[in-house]
Amino acid sequence: MLITATVATLGLLPAALTRMIGSDVQRPLATVVVGGLICATLLTLIILPAAYMALEKRFEKYPACDFEEPKP
Repeated sequence: MLITATVATLGLLPAALTRMIGSDVQRPLATVVVGGLICATLLTLIILPAAYMALEKRFEKYPACDFEEPKP
């Protein structure tokens, strides 16, 4: 996912930064897509694992239920 997001961001960066004729239509869309890719990547790589670790520490005191099979 990281390589895909990086390549897509780098590929749309010229469209987001250009000031040439005809870029009035492409620039806003490219800016939104680049921003969304960057935000989604940061959320996936930093925020989501941090939230998972915080929840794991919070519920660490509750052991998982170990169901034993009944003996015949």
